[in-house]
Amino acid sequence: MSQGPHLIPLDAVDPALVEALLDRAFEPERHRRTAYKVRAGMDWLPALSFAALDDAEQLVGTIQCWPVALTTAAGKPHPLIMVGPVAVLPEHQLHGYGQALMAASLGALSPEAPLPQVMIGDPEYYGRFWGFTNAHTGGWQLPGPFEPRRLLVRCDNPTVLPAEGMLGPWPR
Repeated sequence: MSQGPHLIPLDAVDPALVEALLDRAFEPERHRRTAYKVRAGMDWLPALSFAALDDAEQLVGTIQCWPVALTTAAGKPHPLIMVGPVAVLPEHQLHGYGQALMAASLGALSPEAPLPQVMIGDPEYYGRFWGFTNAHTGGWQLPGPFEPRRLLVRCDNPTVLPAEGMLGPWPR
């Protein structure tokens, strides 16, 4: 009998296993995607990144979160957390791993100072379960091609979000 997703911190997993999982869940050419340009040069945030193991303790899913910023035309960076990729091996999809990973990551955010979260994903799915929306991202740009309807944000107080800007790595 399955006991459901078993989650562990992602930094407890061999990085080569994570890369192999991401290659299988997406495709080896995934590094060319715009999301990789948005978080270029950044390290993922260990406190918000998790791995899912199946009943045999094999890696079947991961979620990573990244420090990014929406930089206005005036050059002011607004910190955000980029959620994703959320990856689950194809043969383990639709078994709750992705939802468990998202819940763990969003649940690990600091309630005292939760930064807005941004992602590229399906608005119907991520909106229904976690409140992500594209209602505030219409004036945002990315360093590569993207579908504007799939650029999503989740924020307790959307009035703090700039109406326009370029999404990219957090300035060092």
